[in-house]
Formats: sequence, C-alpha cells, structure tokens
Amino acid sequence: MFEKMTMVGALNGALRDALDEDPKVVVQGEDIGRLGGVFRVTDGLQHRFGKDRVVDSPLAESGIVGTAIGLALRGFRPVVEIQFDGFVFPAFNQIVTQLAKMHARSLGKVRLPVVVRIPYGGGIGAIEHHSESPEAYFMHTAGLRVASPATADDAYWMLRQAIASDDPVIFLEPKRRYWDKCEVNLTTEPAPLHKARVVRPGRDLTLAAYGPSVKLCLAAAEAGAAEGRSLEVLDLRSLSPLDTDTVEWSVRRTRRMVVVHEAPVFVGAGAEIAARVQERCFYHLEAPVLRVGGFHAPYPPSRLEEEYLPGLDRVMHAVDQAFAS
Repeated sequence: MFEKMTMVGALNGALRDALDEDPKVVVQGEDIGRLGGVFRVTDGLQHRFGKDRVVDSPLAESGIVGTAIGLALRGFRPVVEIQFDGFVFPAFNQIVTQLAKMHARSLGKVRLPVVVRIPYGGGIGAIEHHSESPEAYFMHTAGLRVASPATADDAYWMLRQAIASDDPVIFLEPKRRYWDKCEVNLTTEPAPLHKARVVRPGRDLTLAAYGPSVKLCLAAAEAGAAEGRSLEVLDLRSLSPLDTDTVEWSVRRTRRMVVVHEAPVFVGAGAEIAARVQERCFYHLEAPVLRVGGFHAPYPPSRLEEEYLPGLDRVMHAVDQAFAS
C-alpha cells in the first residue's frame, strides 16, 4: 500500500505505529504532547495514547535523555525528541558518557534501546542554535548508531527500524525536508537501517550525500546530464556504521567522487568518507575525492545562510574540478 505524505506525516505515522504495536515504547520531549511538537511531528499522539506514554518534558535536555536511560534500564523503549539541533549539547554528557557506553561498561549485559530524534540542518531561516549539523560529534562516539533519512519513505521505515534496535540511535531528521512529499510504501520494508542506496545510477562520478543534501545532489545530477555527464547519486542513509562496501562499489565503477553535506567540511563526515575511499580505492580513482559543505565558521544569520550552505553552483564546481584532474 502506497500513500503520498510529507516527511512529518511519515515520522508521525512511524511513531503512532510503534506506540500501537509495543506498549513499552514511550515518547517524550519538550512540547511534544499537547502542542504536538514545534514541527507537529507528534501531533495527536498524546490524545491517542495518553500522557503516560507521550510525555511533555521539562525544558532540560540532560534530564530528558537521563530519564530515557532510566526507562530503558527498566525495559522500555524510549523515543526522545530534542526540539532543535543546537539544543542537544546540554544532553551531550548523558549521550556520550552514559547512553553510548553502558553496553560496553556492563560487558554486554545491558542494552539501552533509546532513540534520540534531532531535527537538524539549515534552510528554514532559523536563528542561532536552530540550524546546526552535529552529526560528526556522534559519529565519533563508539556505541551510538547514527542515521538520517532523505525522504518520507525512508523516514517512516528508518524510524521504525531505529525504535526496534537494541542499541541507542541518534536519528537526525533534515528539517528543511519536513514538508517534501513522496510515496511511502507502508507494507514493504526497504533496505536495512544502515545500508546505503543508489538513488540515481551513473557512470562518470559518484555524488555521496545524506539527509538534506540528497535532493541537492539529485539536482546536480540533472544539471550534469544536461552537460553530458552521468552522475551517480548515493544516499548514505547511515553515518555510523557507514556502509563502506556500497561506497567502494560505486566509486570503483565511476572512478570519481564528491561528498556533499551541510556540516562544515573541516573534520566533517566527508573527511572520513574521503579518507576511506582514498585508502581502499586509490588505484581506481582518476581524481582526488572532493568535499562540499559548510564553512568552518559559526552558523550565520538567516539572511546569509544560503551563502553558507552548499548549493548547486558549489556542487557543480566540485564536479568540474573532479573532471579537470
């Protein structure tokens, strides 16, 4: 069964179905109950499932995640919302020193099936602390799974898979794509949570992206086709673990690669991907792996964010550089 919906609708549906199917699933966060969340992702869930399962939390991110850890220790499957990306940092200690480490600290005896939902990235004209891309912090932390959907279909299924995981998952939701619509297959589960996917086949160069940047890379592939270039678009979907096998398979065929993300290029996810590709595919490459992303600077005021974020011109400039090498 297919249904056309926005990413917000898909996420809401995933939470609703998970709450329906498992009484141990609980949802908590700031303003998620009566208000339905600032982006309305949790709209109607408290009315349907009650205040004990869809909980309006105090304005204390450390307490939200700490409470979720306690609930997980008691057998629940908490799904917590961090209202905006820049608000996650007060909870950083709980996430990286407790949530990520408990399984190893207990020698495998304790699992914490907690999902931390974070609307992230720019493109909505928001102020400081509302447009961050903190994925590299969590990729660097052993014990966390990190994933980001690019479409409504992936948003539904990847969130369902994250909630079913026995490991903690940082679930990054690209807020600039919240209102994009696509067909969602509600009956056939797609690829595993941590499997990358080719969303547009090509022969000449691989554009690798995740979350908000996949749509940009598809636009770049269209522009490349008009110039006679066949660009493959690879949606990474998962950042930790990273599906290196699919990345390498793509690059060995196309022999060139550009990695695109909104986060700063300096020590961003693209740096790890580029390093792995150049280590493992060196003799297949006809050009260096290039990266396109934000600048190594604080996120700017909204009137300047389109200059800060990678756009079509910057992606196509990198593509031109790759072919000129």
